[in-house]
Amino acid sequence: MTLPDKRDDFPAMKFLNFQLPSFEIAGRKLVGRVGFGLLAIIAAFLGTMAGLLIVYSTDLPQIGDLERYRPSTITQLYDSNGRVIGQFALQRRVLVTYDDFPKVLRDAIISTEDKSFERHWGINFWRVFGATYRDVTSGSRAQGASTLTMQLSRNLFLSPERHFSRKVQEAMLAMQIERHFTKEQIFTLYSNQIFLGSGVYGFEAGAQYYFNKHARDLKLEEAALLAGLPKAPANYSPVNFPDRALKRRNLVINNLLEDGKITAEEASRAKQTPVRLNIQQEYSPAPYFVEEVRRHLEKKFGSDQVHEGGLRVYTSLDLDLQKAATHAVMDGLAAYERRHGWQGHLKNIIALGEKTDKYQEPEWNQPLEAGSYVHALVLDVGLQFAKVKMGAYSANIGPAELAWTKHKLPKQIMSLGDVVYVKVLALNNDGTARVSLEQDSGAQGALLAIDNATGDIKAMVGGRSYDESKFNRATQAQRQVGSSFKAFVYTAAVDQGATPDDLIVDEPTTFNSNGTPYAPHNFDRRFAGTITLRRALAESRNVPAVKLAQKIGMATVSDYAKRCGIISTIPPFLPSALGAADLNLFEQTAAFTVFPNDGLRIEPRYIRKVTDYEGHVLEEDFPDARDAVSARTARTMVTLLQGVVQHGTAAAARKLNHPVAGKTGTTNDYTDAWFIGFSPSITAGVWIGFDEKKALGKDETGGHTALPIWIDFMRSALADPALKTEAFLAPINDHKKNATAVRRAAVALPRTGAGDPEAH
Repeated sequence: MTLPDKRDDFPAMKFLNFQLPSFEIAGRKLVGRVGFGLLAIIAAFLGTMAGLLIVYSTDLPQIGDLERYRPSTITQLYDSNGRVIGQFALQRRVLVTYDDFPKVLRDAIISTEDKSFERHWGINFWRVFGATYRDVTSGSRAQGASTLTMQLSRNLFLSPERHFSRKVQEAMLAMQIERHFTKEQIFTLYSNQIFLGSGVYGFEAGAQYYFNKHARDLKLEEAALLAGLPKAPANYSPVNFPDRALKRRNLVINNLLEDGKITAEEASRAKQTPVRLNIQQEYSPAPYFVEEVRRHLEKKFGSDQVHEGGLRVYTSLDLDLQKAATHAVMDGLAAYERRHGWQGHLKNIIALGEKTDKYQEPEWNQPLEAGSYVHALVLDVGLQFAKVKMGAYSANIGPAELAWTKHKLPKQIMSLGDVVYVKVLALNNDGTARVSLEQDSGAQGALLAIDNATGDIKAMVGGRSYDESKFNRATQAQRQVGSSFKAFVYTAAVDQGATPDDLIVDEPTTFNSNGTPYAPHNFDRRFAGTITLRRALAESRNVPAVKLAQKIGMATVSDYAKRCGIISTIPPFLPSALGAADLNLFEQTAAFTVFPNDGLRIEPRYIRKVTDYEGHVLEEDFPDARDAVSARTARTMVTLLQGVVQHGTAAAARKLNHPVAGKTGTTNDYTDAWFIGFSPSITAGVWIGFDEKKALGKDETGGHTALPIWIDFMRSALADPALKTEAFLAPINDHKKNATAVRRAAVALPRTGAGDPEAH
């Protein structure tokens, strides 16, 4: 059997033999076309991407900007011992280093925000592709997939708007950041920059605000709560939405467990712990002082630098003395209020249309402590006790607290919804407190203390409550200073040659004051006859002071007052010799420092030094001294003003058992009460009165009203053992004394304290 020759004998094979070349050609053409199409698509894609990169990169910031980047940070104020007393900020942020963030916090942030942070180079492509697919299929804008580095680039340089172009720019910046910075640097930048709600930026500031501790001291559950906030600070706020914050915190804890960063036991224990916040209150123990510093800083450096530049301001204030000054003023006002009996006139919030469960006093945002004076809301009035609340604390007011009011039952003086004034005596762990019922009739007080040697302002109280009134009565209130001004009359007389033992006649006298008859009288309506200048000043006799002023001239008296630092205008009339001029506590107190300073006028200062965040000194203030009066005059005035304490209107200050001197001041109708006094090391001034010029009440003199506050403060100021042996410099005797005058002075000076015969 003969087989066909190849494919010629088989028609089908002939057909195949004929068609095969055609399929090969077609296949090759198809592959070529597909390949060309793919290349064209890839080229178009790459071209488009290149174009997009060019377009989106034109407006990108240079990465060098990040190397010089300094975020807005808190300007902090420190007292003379380095304790924080206040701060200014638009963004609450505290910059720290990588090592200041504990491992538990770093793990919590990475496990929640960017698990591959340590491995990627700025972009997690799998997350990007996933997010892009979701965006395309859902038709929504670009979202999600951001690494820590991408979030950092967005927060630093880009807008928060969500669109594709921003996402591209975000990714490009992230890659640049990864090229120029280490992972530790990137994490530190991110952790200092991220917003955590409530005006807080960065995890250090977040730890301080939410838990009142440093980030390095955070526990697992606290770190997890903070790590959960960057996604949506408003939605997961532990302040406004504690339930959401708890769920979010536990999710972060689960992430840590899944990543093997914590054990199951640690996770279980942390999740069972409730959210416990310890919100850091924006509170300053010296608000009037801090405000004065702010004004100075803004005038010199500008508002932006003060509120965003992270300045470090080292002030003159002593926090311990500031607290002593505040307590002294508040206790003195309370004593004044009690002397004048219960006035009533309580505000009732229900009558004003408010609800008791919603009511909030500004003071309640400040930390309560024993010794604080606050307003409290009456929640219930029973037969024997009334229940009041002060923020998170409650207290009872009963018969013992009412005793001074001359009422026995709470319902006699208060009702539901009344706002009463109380002093916090003790705070208990169960949220209850022990208080005393006080009264706020509107009387105000101010105190200023200055270090004699340096001019440092050590304490400043500008009023009863900064929350209720920002008006600083230590620096802004112009009031008649009463007989405390006599110190400058006697200074002028001594510098003109008068001596403490010179004699002067205290008798009824009518003076010609610029063409107007003027007949001053003494407080006790009596006249002492011939007395020494020492006794005249000690007992604050008015006629001798006016006689001295007339003899040397009011223009000369005004000149000496200005040499000592008085800058307010002093009317050229004889009543000014008795304090009819309007001055403020600041200038009056500062002027008195000339006497213990041996005649030197040292300008008061609030600030010792200001540095920027890196520590570069921007301002340094050194004591500025100039001669005001001679040393002989200053030392003579010290002895004269010591007589006020030893024998005169300020005799109560002898109880300090310390060398002190000063001068009381009382104005007509008891509208203002003053005491300005000093030791060898510190000078302090106290003023008491109403903002409107109305009487404090009968016998509310400088010695009776202001002096006790001064004594209370000085007791703390002189407690330093190093001051126990301090003494005033001895007088300079460069002239002969009249022996007869000395003997007369010894007889004339009684050892008992006189009243306060000084109102003119």
